[in-house]
Amino acid sequence: MKTFEYVAWDYSGNCKEGTRQASSQDELLAYLRGQELTPAVINEIVGEQQQKKAEVRYKKVKSIDLATFCWQLSTMLSGGLSITSAIQTIADEISNPYFEHVLKSMADKIEKGMSFTDSIRQYPKVFGKLCCAIVMAGETGGSLVKALERLAEHYENREKLVRKVRGAMAYPMFVVSFIIVIVIVLMTLIIPRFSQMFEEFNGELPAFTRGFMAVYDGIVHNILYILMGLGVFIFGAVLYSKTKRGHEKYCQLTLSTPIFGKIVLMAFVAMFCKTLGTLIGAGVSLLDAFSILAEMTNNELLRRGVLETREKMVEGKNISQGMEEVGLFPGVAIKMAQIGENSGSLSSVMEKTSEYYEKKVDTLVSLMLGMLEPILIITVGAIVLVVILAMYLPIFSMKV
Repeated sequence: MKTFEYVAWDYSGNCKEGTRQASSQDELLAYLRGQELTPAVINEIVGEQQQKKAEVRYKKVKSIDLATFCWQLSTMLSGGLSITSAIQTIADEISNPYFEHVLKSMADKIEKGMSFTDSIRQYPKVFGKLCCAIVMAGETGGSLVKALERLAEHYENREKLVRKVRGAMAYPMFVVSFIIVIVIVLMTLIIPRFSQMFEEFNGELPAFTRGFMAVYDGIVHNILYILMGLGVFIFGAVLYSKTKRGHEKYCQLTLSTPIFGKIVLMAFVAMFCKTLGTLIGAGVSLLDAFSILAEMTNNELLRRGVLETREKMVEGKNISQGMEEVGLFPGVAIKMAQIGENSGSLSSVMEKTSEYYEKKVDTLVSLMLGMLEPILIITVGAIVLVVILAMYLPIFSMKV
């Protein structure tokens, strides 16, 4: 039996890659067609190559790594270095072992006659459709260096945007974790000691303390059932979110959440405008650009909005009309798209629009943090206050 690596496409346009053992290439082709896959690339893995591939495990390649790769490759190509030598040199300096393996494999395939575009298509998990489309447009049009520079800028901007959104969530998550730790410490160390002391208390406990201890006893005696119920609820929610209807409900809930939903929408619009400008500037057709944009979000409502805009364009309408009829995009983005179309400078106008929405994201993040900070501080204070009152009221009511 021989071992083959393959890249194939399904009817939905999704790329599948993997390895499989077969007695011949024809047998593998028959298997792929039986799985309703259209093979694009098939290579046999032999000897040392197979051993090395088994040793290298998949590791996610970050946007900043892709940006660095594109910058370095564009610089080396503009300096006159051959593409195989450039990729091999970059691979030797990569800290991610999987990315290093990918680049060395690409250099080997290009040296054997494969185009740069076809070589990156074999690794859709690393480069994605956006990268493939821009590289293909640059390689076909003889402007690969400029295409790589555009890609590098895109990856850098995407990384900055992701960091902004993650930064917005870091502080609230820290405070919520702190609240959970406080509750656990109070319930396991502080309250049990006071509870033992109250059992030796001869007088009647205040009503507030009795109510608090009743709630505490209820939680302690049923903690296993509470945890099991919470686990079942989370498990059910995760399963439901994986269904089509559940995923749509989850996406709708995300976008309708006050402030946070607006941050998600503005961040998507910023990415949409920046990516659209990058794709158009690289020479990618508008319809192909919108197909790629639809794959750049996991939110089904946003994805559907992009695809519906594309359908409007297929019907003969321009971009701004399609965006307006879909009802997803904010007014400024629609107006700027119209200006870009009328002036013939859609690429640069979209990139400027993305900068505007990135500033909107910054403003909304600051607003959300400004609102959350006092709310979380008050929550921590309220929990501590309730515990202190419940524990010390019996002491204050004791008769000397």
